[in-house]
This record gives sequence, structure tokens and C-alpha cells, in this order.
Amino acid sequence: MKYRIDTSYCWYNGGKQIVLMYFINQIPFTFDDVPDDGLFDLSLIEIADGERRFEPEDLYQASYYLMLEECHPLMYELDLENPEMLPVD
Repeated sequence: MKYRIDTSYCWYNGGKQIVLMYFINQIPFTFDDVPDDGLFDLSLIEIADGERRFEPEDLYQASYYLMLEECHPLMYELDLENPEMLPVD
């Protein structure tokens, strides 16, 4: 089975910041910070408004689940459909 990595701009931490969230088969596993000026970028705000909001606890639970299932793409070698979408760092 091949897994798919997707990304989306989402509100995070009580709507205090916009992040680029990484998902594996629609389960979030990590994010990249968007610079503070992202809060003033109307196109990013519009995208984030259309997505689910995440709290640190949501990401913790999802990552923990992926680790238990040995399916966390940053910790386990997986058969990925699009490995180029993984975060660089």
C-alpha cells in the first residue's frame, strides 16, 4: 500500500498562527511555521479559514497514533506515493 503526503495551510494553537500542516492519508504529523507576515497574507488566511483548526494536543495525539501503527513518515520508512512532499528538515 502506498501512502500519500498532502499539505495545507491551517490555523494552529488557538488560531494564533498559520502553519503549513503535513498529512499522511489525511492524518496530521508535523508542520512548518509560516513567518509572522503570513497572518497578513489574505490568500493564506482564506485557505486556512477553509481548513480544520488544530491544537498542539491534536497533533500530539495524531503523531502518537502514527508511531504506534509504525506509520509516522518521519520515523519509519514507508512506501510513499510522493516522497518529495516530505518536509526537508
